Amino acid sequence: MPEDHLAWFVIATVEQLDLSEFYEAYRLDGRGRPAYDPAVMVGLLSYAYATGEFSSRGIERHCRQDIAYRVITANEVPDHATIARFVQRHEDALAGLFTAVLELCGKAGLVRAQIVVFDGTKLSGSAHRDRNLDYGQIARKLVRRAIATDESEDAEHGEARGDELPEELSTDEGRRAWLTRELAARAEAEDSDQPVSEEPFDPELIISRRQGRDGWIREAQRRLDHERAREPSPVPRSREQRLWNAAERLNEDLEAIRAGQKAWEHWRATATDSHGRRLAKRTLKQPPDTPDGTVNLSDPDTKMMMGHKQFIQGYNAQAVVTEDQIVLAAEISNRPGDFSHLGPMLTAARQELNHAAITESPEIALADAGYWNEEHMDALAADGVTVLIPPDAGNRKDERPGWTGGRFSWMRQILETDIGGELYRKRRITIEPVFGQTKHNRKFTQFHRRGRGAVRTEWRLLMMTHNLAKLHRHHLATTGA
Repeated sequence: MPEDHLAWFVIATVEQLDLSEFYEAYRLDGRGRPAYDPAVMVGLLSYAYATGEFSSRGIERHCRQDIAYRVITANEVPDHATIARFVQRHEDALAGLFTAVLELCGKAGLVRAQIVVFDGTKLSGSAHRDRNLDYGQIARKLVRRAIATDESEDAEHGEARGDELPEELSTDEGRRAWLTRELAARAEAEDSDQPVSEEPFDPELIISRRQGRDGWIREAQRRLDHERAREPSPVPRSREQRLWNAAERLNEDLEAIRAGQKAWEHWRATATDSHGRRLAKRTLKQPPDTPDGTVNLSDPDTKMMMGHKQFIQGYNAQAVVTEDQIVLAAEISNRPGDFSHLGPMLTAARQELNHAAITESPEIALADAGYWNEEHMDALAADGVTVLIPPDAGNRKDERPGWTGGRFSWMRQILETDIGGELYRKRRITIEPVFGQTKHNRKFTQFHRRGRGAVRTEWRLLMMTHNLAKLHRHHLATTGA
């Protein structure tokens, strides 16, 4: 194998990484079956992802017949179950490798962070949209599973079919009521009920008073989504447990709606207008008794969203990239639009730069029209970051209706100047090749793992190996290999 081969570079890179978090997970008393060296497994996964192999079975197959894989594993052949369990066991540590490789890129002088580009790409999850179930469908399936086994059914029903439902459960309303009672009983028995906070929402988090009740409800839903993202739950293997989890998830969504409306009602009862007068009373719209909406049984964190000219059941994979196509931040969202991602992604990029000991900070941010969020743009501008975002989508030939004058016209004028136009033209040629290389060259068109935490690790591994390949090419160029 030639000396400039990527496999040798991966081995050398892994030797420079701090893998103490991986080693801490193993016993030191010599008991149990010997484990594969975490350095070997990290090198194996890094090389596999860098070369477009994401299946644990495919990685095992390569370890048997591919010379580069055999060099990395020292002629050992980890089976696919061992590889999959390693990824699952060290999920957080693997996600942290993104920052470690970014630090190496910074030491090599590859990170110029003054100009950064934001974008997201839609990727299918390991779920099908036909697996989306509503509350009634979940209740019907759980009721069926609650029926006794064949032997007890024969003893109980005799000549009857055995699949007749009690009168209470023969209607959708009855099944919904049954499921609501069962969920309440389970929560009480497990003592794990986590009610939504009763504290009034911070008014600064509400974008505008004009949004009214819907604004408060959206804020409650945002808080719930933030909690789920901060502490992602793994997707259980048991189908019955996934049904229960899906029902609990829909109930949490309904509780968030109720909490948002309650907070809005409290605000309406205590707020005053600009003249100090109490606000007029409004007819209250009561939330439904049982949850609306659907949840996917295979991966409850996925959402229906428009991908490339078709709807997919998946995630919105976000990235922040420098003009040298080094990825500074890689995060996962299940919100279809990019509207709410500008501020959080810049914060994520700054955190990654700080953890990687890179002193440079973004000064100019480029994004497409989907990121137009005046609240986020104002916050970034106040923090010294110049934001260039067109108010009109690229496929529009005229101005967006209603988006005239003021900030909209000012931004159009900025982008029509020589400097503004030259800067913004860097957006497409900077970040689109990153996604194109990931999807087309590496053939990564959907996530293979389930659950937001697992998918985030997978996405960060992808972007980490993208940076690793950049670092390898820089090494070849500087050494003259």
